[in-house]
Amino acid sequence: MRNYKIEYEKRVAFIKQTLHNASLNAIVYGNSGGKDSALVGILCKVACKDTVGVIMPCYSSRNFGEDKEDGETVAKQFGIETRFVDLTTVRQAEIASLSTATCLTDAAASNIAPRLRMTTLYAIAACEGRLVAGTGNRSEAYMGYFTKWGDGAYDFNPIADLTVTEIYEFLSFLNAPRSIIEKAPSAGLFDGQTDEDEMGVSYAAIDKFLLTGEAAAEDLKIISRYHSASDHKRSSAICYNDK
Repeated sequence: MRNYKIEYEKRVAFIKQTLHNASLNAIVYGNSGGKDSALVGILCKVACKDTVGVIMPCYSSRNFGEDKEDGETVAKQFGIETRFVDLTTVRQAEIASLSTATCLTDAAASNIAPRLRMTTLYAIAACEGRLVAGTGNRSEAYMGYFTKWGDGAYDFNPIADLTVTEIYEFLSFLNAPRSIIEKAPSAGLFDGQTDEDEMGVSYAAIDKFLLTGEAAAEDLKIISRYHSASDHKRSSAICYNDK
């Protein structure tokens, strides 16, 4: 197990240095009410007094209920400023506009919300001189379980090297609310959705593979398929170069 006291100190120092390098002293991040955003918010608030978490429900009733409540609980416990932006009507308008150009698939529709959220965060950041903190973890990154140019976009990410298992350990060390630690991981893209059900493999299995290289045959098959199919998400944009 990692030494989370040292991890805490090093990550707070990293955030402070990142702000210093950018000549800025304010942060904004998406407060989803989940484990990753909770940890990022806690670390950022310690490193930077002017940290704002934005709760951005979009379409899913879970966004307006459990996720919103959990996000507010974390923010209250750790003294993080919270703002609220309802993106439901924006999503509806985008879908209506797209109907004149294409036949929208379920997957494409699900990715609209994360991209709208990142648009919102960068608009706030641009208006107020803030850096956008990312909230993705190592397990999600390996599986490609994030939206390109959505939650995969940010100025810095203080938890990108941590697996889901380690995220939970870190939150326990910080005495984060049990509702966050015990809740099934979910991107909240639609009602009833959970990460593990959608992928068909548990984070415990993914993390075991990442940390030890070991996995059951069926789990390895799924992990390998997801990782291979999402390679483009982890690569820089392809640019022409004749040299």
